[in-house]
Amino acid sequence: MRLFCLLVLLIITVLEVGPIPITGLILIWVVLFRPAWFYELVLKIYNKH
Repeated sequence: MRLFCLLVLLIITVLEVGPIPITGLILIWVVLFRPAWFYELVLKIYNKH
């Protein structure tokens, strides 16, 4: 799971160099739709699952 998160963050960082702010768009999407996978990821990060 850590390797997957690191890979995703690396891809987002590389894409952020372009003209479109990818990170901001992803965060807006997470705040608006509150996907279940994000909640589960937060629980895994803090070991409360």
